[in-house]
Amino acid sequence: MPKSIDLSCVFLAVTLLRKSNLEAIVSVPTIALWPQPALTSSSREPIGNGEIDYVLFVRIPNVLLFQTRFSSTSSSILDLCTKTQHLQQLHTRFFLHGLHQNQSLSSKLMDCYAKFGLLNLSQKLFHYTENPDSVLCRAILRNLYQFGEYDKTLFLYKEMVGKSMYPDEESCSFVLRSCFCLSHEQGKMVHGQIVKLGLDAFGLVGRTLIELYDMSGFSNVHVSAEGKYGIEFNYWNKLISEASENGKMVESFRLFYRMRKENIQPNSIIVIDLLRSTVELNSQKIGQALHSLVVVSNLCEDLSVNTALLSMYAKLGSLEDARMLFEKMPDKDLVVWNIMISAYAGNGFPKESLELVYCMVRSGFRPDLFTAIPAISSITQLKHNEWGKQMHAHVIRNGSDYQVSIHNSLIDMYSACKNLNMAQNIFGFITDKTVVSWSAMIKGYAIHDQPLEALSLFLKMKLSSTRIDFIIVINMLPSFAKIGALHYVSYLHGYSLKTSLDSLKSLKTSFLSSYAKCGCIEMARKLFDEEKSILRDIIAWNSMISAYSKHGEWFRCFQLYSQMKLSNIVPDQVTFLGLLTACVNSGLVSKGREIFEEMVEIYGYQPSQEHHTCMVDLLGRAGQIDEANKIIKTIPLLSDARVYGPLLSACKIHSETHLAELAAKKLINMEPKNAGNYVLLSNIYAAAGKWDKVARMRSYLRDRGLKKTPGCSWLELNGQVHEFRVADKSHQRWEDIYSILKVLELESGSMEDDLELFDPSVLSLRDLSFTRKTQST
Repeated sequence: MPKSIDLSCVFLAVTLLRKSNLEAIVSVPTIALWPQPALTSSSREPIGNGEIDYVLFVRIPNVLLFQTRFSSTSSSILDLCTKTQHLQQLHTRFFLHGLHQNQSLSSKLMDCYAKFGLLNLSQKLFHYTENPDSVLCRAILRNLYQFGEYDKTLFLYKEMVGKSMYPDEESCSFVLRSCFCLSHEQGKMVHGQIVKLGLDAFGLVGRTLIELYDMSGFSNVHVSAEGKYGIEFNYWNKLISEASENGKMVESFRLFYRMRKENIQPNSIIVIDLLRSTVELNSQKIGQALHSLVVVSNLCEDLSVNTALLSMYAKLGSLEDARMLFEKMPDKDLVVWNIMISAYAGNGFPKESLELVYCMVRSGFRPDLFTAIPAISSITQLKHNEWGKQMHAHVIRNGSDYQVSIHNSLIDMYSACKNLNMAQNIFGFITDKTVVSWSAMIKGYAIHDQPLEALSLFLKMKLSSTRIDFIIVINMLPSFAKIGALHYVSYLHGYSLKTSLDSLKSLKTSFLSSYAKCGCIEMARKLFDEEKSILRDIIAWNSMISAYSKHGEWFRCFQLYSQMKLSNIVPDQVTFLGLLTACVNSGLVSKGREIFEEMVEIYGYQPSQEHHTCMVDLLGRAGQIDEANKIIKTIPLLSDARVYGPLLSACKIHSETHLAELAAKKLINMEPKNAGNYVLLSNIYAAAGKWDKVARMRSYLRDRGLKKTPGCSWLELNGQVHEFRVADKSHQRWEDIYSILKVLELESGSMEDDLELFDPSVLSLRDLSFTRKTQST
């Protein structure tokens, strides 16, 4: 027999196996001399059509493999058996070559027989083995327990103890579980025997006993471990840690209470686990109690405990307690600084967060990735572009700009700071874009009112095979709704149903609102009705009321409002805003007054600027301009442009030039760069025949370089979105479009009177309502 191996021998064997030619394998007698790696790699090859999943050993009568030194290899080969026939053939070879008394191999064989459901053969193998060791005992007890043979497990245990064959801790756990499955008395009896044998000092046995007694309702039974009345400290530690890691927060505190009854003092590891459980339970009182325990247990000098305490206070939003602890900590590392910085950023205190970053740098610490992300988040909240650029430069200097998470945060920051070009540059720089990257850029386009760009990016994301998640859907729906892209709203809805995202309430409400904005009020109502009335929250009711309001179905708005009150849902300020909007759209002045009074007098809400704006708009459209002006004067806070805009529009409709001038001055002071205000006042002057003032308005616009943003509308046809602007000639069929509009104009004749009011020289300055509406259709 050769002393070395030829690689061709390996390939020959594998080839033969692939052809399922077992007889031919006999001609390869040198397997015993193969190195272990070669043997393992060849044995793992998928063979033929899968009928033979084991390797090289079944029909080899004269190989040297079946020696004790190869028993570990033989054991691994057993895992490859997929048929009982193969397993029995291997077992026969083991017996013929004297390996049947190798207890490790026998244990593996027993497990394999059990895996094939042949528990009787597993038992026979155990009984035929001379002087079985703990490994073999453990294997048979495990098999009996797993097959539900609890009586046989207990009988075998008693037989083993009678022969002075004492099981190990894992075997005891199987015996105990079998006993408790039979009866509590059997379990107590075996527990007593285990105590006498001294086996209860093992941690696994102690944990098993605690679990079984708790399941049986005997939680007051104390399991012996170190001494007569307590489980060894390390095992309590492990029990509490496992409960915490498995999400059993209440269980971890119950175990801790039992541990304290055993007069065992907690260490830092247990306290840290309990602090994590406190965060999951969202209980500040428990956290403060644990803080007191830390002080009493002299753990307040432990940096890891203090860090966990600080993290707990930060995540629970208790910033005063967190800052007090932070200031008292003698040794602060970078982790501690980052936790406090993140706490301020995450709880809406961006200035404090940035101040702490500055203090950290002055203390000699170099900001890392976990400093930069909350700092960028703080700048995002403040919308400060210059600070954002400085932070970006700092990130580049520190070499953190290669992190995708940093890029994503920077995209959010620049989008919030109205620097969309920089956000686009960073997005384009990212090579491995994550779903968060796409979501951040889509959100940026949505913020900047660029729905077509958001749609284009969404389509590119689909081509990149990036999985759409909840955030992508939430960010895309407003853009789709704005351009009336019902096709894409339906696509996202179908995708959400397929991926079970629709189970999220906030997403259902977003789809409801989006369908309504796209004009599909029936689908919005269907989504609303699918939700059980007792499960509907105020957001769902408000969304449906708002949808009907925008579609001019005021009767349904108030019908829903009545149903909502019957369902014991208390309306909020958003509810009343939707109802007032319905009154404005339908001209229901008296109903609007009634709703406004109900909101203030019955529900005690303080009207916001939006509520006052609705009332001003409602009264102004009805010609009650003086009363609308009185409402503005009664607003406790300084009125903004939202209130004066409807007043100015009402003055135009009812030719109130004097009041229009006052309202326009207010608007121009508040929004000096809004060309629309100048145009609106110019139209009022033109309607009154004050052409000199019209010319003055025109001069203001020219001198200040202001231009009115043209009206824009979108039309979706066959899944393609078309954009139209006032006087737009970019569409390939613009001549046909304007020809049709001209026909409509002539048929309606609605422009005739308006045209007589205006000087042709200022026609480009006019805000022609018909032109705006028709050309944006």
